[in-house]
Amino acid sequence: MAANPAEHSLTDPAVTDELHVLVLAGGLSYERDVSLRSGRRVLDALRAVGMDAELRDADVALLPALTADPPDAVVIALHGATGEDGSLRGVLDLCDVPYVGCDARASRLAWDKPSAKAVLREAGIPTPDWVALPHDRFSELGAVAVLDRIVDRLGLPLMVKPAQGGSGLGAAVVRDAASLPAAMVGCFGYDATALVERYVSGMDVAVSVVDLGAGPQALPAVEIVPRNGVYDYAARYTAGRTTWHAPARLDPEVASTVAEVAVAAHTALGLRDLSRVDLIVDTDGQAHVLEVNVSPGMTETSLLPLAVQAAGLDFGRVLGSLVTRAAARRA
Repeated sequence: MAANPAEHSLTDPAVTDELHVLVLAGGLSYERDVSLRSGRRVLDALRAVGMDAELRDADVALLPALTADPPDAVVIALHGATGEDGSLRGVLDLCDVPYVGCDARASRLAWDKPSAKAVLREAGIPTPDWVALPHDRFSELGAVAVLDRIVDRLGLPLMVKPAQGGSGLGAAVVRDAASLPAAMVGCFGYDATALVERYVSGMDVAVSVVDLGAGPQALPAVEIVPRNGVYDYAARYTAGRTTWHAPARLDPEVASTVAEVAVAAHTALGLRDLSRVDLIVDTDGQAHVLEVNVSPGMTETSLLPLAVQAAGLDFGRVLGSLVTRAAARRA
């Protein structure tokens, strides 16, 4: 794995404040409300460091606006498919509009969890064993037989979640075989393919990775302690449902390993500028990558802003630096 630069080497970056920035938020995914909250916070942070920023939805008025008044750079605060499956990034590329974050190809790869996990596994990065099961195969092959084989192969407990999706929507921990069918049905309500993976018990942590000009570096890990034991949609976005510790309560050696694994995952998937790597640290201190998010939440309870604060950095200056770097790519 690639070595991780020391976290404490991060300093408040330079910001070019004369840029015109477009923050995209909203969309039509299940995560629209969260996206709007992220977008407003990004807007406020950029304006606080002097940038000319405006908020816009990704709707039929977007392309005419990009043509009439092209921004210097775009910040994608869209969650779900609109912001993370690569399609919008491809359209921005067609319009020759630079944006913060990875390109369309890397975004598509990270968005599809089974494909991303295969790349991580090939790179030697630990990720729980899994099987991806489309709804059609689930029906054609016989639900009972398929589920029995999954339990035999992966054991219990299991984590069931949509192969493509975020914010914990459609995800469930399955601790006994009798609960697996209902979890699969709930998952298929959000995606045509379910990802079933071996559940790893341990500490939930999220590591945000940013590149402020010196290569990708890990911000301090954020420890996640959901009140009901599962970091689902309600736990993520409802005040009082989750406790966070930033930095995470990890031994220094384990914290260093977790940071290294996160940067390695970011690099293996070909990401750029920023990402959030979700991991489980087991009782032996081993880090297991669950998924990688290319459009992290930016709300008041989101993990990347917490990590920025834990690193002693200013949120607006970090975003401003990323915008400045994105704008320079057009030149």
